Amino acid sequence: MDGLSILAKFPIMVFAMKDSRVEAWEGRLRDIFNRIDDYLEEKYGGKYPLHPARSPRGATSSKEHDGLFNVGASFSAGFGSEYGPGYVVEVRMVTLTRVPYYLRARIEEEVVDLLKEELPKHFPGRDLKVARDGQVYKIFGDLSLGKL
Repeated sequence: MDGLSILAKFPIMVFAMKDSRVEAWEGRLRDIFNRIDDYLEEKYGGKYPLHPARSPRGATSSKEHDGLFNVGASFSAGFGSEYGPGYVVEVRMVTLTRVPYYLRARIEEEVVDLLKEELPKHFPGRDLKVARDGQVYKIFGDLSLGKL
């Protein structure tokens, strides 16, 4: 029996490990988005009914899983992007009610303004920018993991 067929009998477990510096960086970013989520919930949270499967604000341990808004960002390697690698900003309103485009656009602009205000406070000395990159907004610039 060759080595490959012996290995086929054992399940392969893959553990994805993140560098603690990445976790710290993303933790700071999550703190910013939690503050922005609170702002949006206060301003717009009562204007639209929640999706029936969505928990009310504050009912879960994560702002991502309750309330009208789910605001955050996910890393993109930046292939095909004007700005290269960065964090794509997502603003979701979790409702079955149609939200007018103009209001969605205004909320996105408020999120961008708040990010531009908060990023320097949480990442001092870094040249981080927020701009539209195609159809999405992106946080880009000095994403180095140096001193956190």
